Amino acid sequence: MTTKETRQRGLRVLIVEDERTVRDVYREFVAGLGHEAITAATAEEALEKLATERPDVILLDVRLPGMSGLDFLDLPAVRESEVPVIAVSGVVTEAQARECLKRGALDFIRKPVTLDRLGAALAYARGLDRRIAPRAAVELAVRLVTDKGVPWDSTCVELSATGMKVMTRARLKPGGAVKLTFTPPGTATPLDAVALVIRADMNGTALWFFDLQPNEVQHLRALVDRLRPSP
Repeated sequence: MTTKETRQRGLRVLIVEDERTVRDVYREFVAGLGHEAITAATAEEALEKLATERPDVILLDVRLPGMSGLDFLDLPAVRESEVPVIAVSGVVTEAQARECLKRGALDFIRKPVTLDRLGAALAYARGLDRRIAPRAAVELAVRLVTDKGVPWDSTCVELSATGMKVMTRARLKPGGAVKLTFTPPGTATPLDAVALVIRADMNGTALWFFDLQPNEVQHLRALVDRLRPSP
């Protein structure tokens, strides 16, 4: 199946989640986004369906009975399939997020998973641009900490509900993760986030948030709407 054909049809999404109620919610989300859901309650079952069902993307809970999601990511059959994996966890730590990315996950989502956040992740998995959320030009001070624990004073120049572009002297590689602290305009409370490095060039470094709470995403979306110029 070519990338063009995949874009024209819905994705086949393999949902790996041991809790039935959560699995049903994901199935409804996936169907609502126009995709086909395939479900598995364990990593072992998911491995079988990876071979027989030929999914386009895997939505993987990190904490599973038996084989963990992290161990699943390490399996040769999973790596060799080159099927994009979106890792999901209810207990998010920076170390866990980095570990998932290190083991090949495309993205990392904190529970509870929202329809918007899942839709954005699946859109990227099918080969679309991550920048599907509206963006606003804004200058914000950002404290950026690299994976080696080195802090850098940086500046956000573009903000969306799903990420930001920053100007920084830190040498960052796409696919790595960084920790951010910034205070959105109109608030007095700093926001902490972990972000994936998407691009790093002379025009700035593009970052994708992957551990924001739903209320934080909603706040950023409302902020961006206010900051964007009127059409």
